[in-house]
Amino acid sequence: MQIKVENIGKKFVREWIIRRASFVLEQGQMYTFVGPNGSGKSTLLQLITGMTPATEGTIIYNHDGKEIDVEQWYKYLVIAAPYLELIEEFTLREVIDFHRKFKPLKNNISTPEFEDFIQLSHASGKVIRHFSSGMKQRVKLGLAFMSDVPIIFLDEPTTNLDVHGINWYLENVIKSTEKQLVLLGSNVKQEYEFCENIINVSAFK
Repeated sequence: MQIKVENIGKKFVREWIIRRASFVLEQGQMYTFVGPNGSGKSTLLQLITGMTPATEGTIIYNHDGKEIDVEQWYKYLVIAAPYLELIEEFTLREVIDFHRKFKPLKNNISTPEFEDFIQLSHASGKVIRHFSSGMKQRVKLGLAFMSDVPIIFLDEPTTNLDVHGINWYLENVIKSTEKQLVLLGSNVKQEYEFCENIINVSAFK
């Protein structure tokens, strides 16, 4: 899997949030996008994921040497971010089973095994709207870690996690994503101190 970003930019009204961003992202690598608040980290990640259209430039997605049609791009990635919500009316088990219809889980693990993985088996029948923010974040991260897709996007991954949850994240963010392309958006060093590929978003202004 490869993502080639060529001179992309995003403009809101008269202000350029991102300008002339160019880089290549390769499968099996982890990249962290850093920068102060308001620097455009989330915007750049949203451009790469296709959640937000670019004002200028191009993004080319390649898998096994073939360019991916933009209409099929969603099949290749999974996203965990504070601004993406789970279905509040579903129970945990229903959320997992619903997700599996679109993205298979690694090693075909069962739903109960996944609940054990995120350490929330006790809340299997609980409705998501009654989850704490930290529990919701662990569900999002667990689905990202265990989805059998080439690319994982993690934006501010430890948001709302307590110390136990942060330790769980740090234990799994490398171990569970070894062969995938992982893109992180963060300005919290603890979230990415293990990452060798750092891209400073402030450079794209």
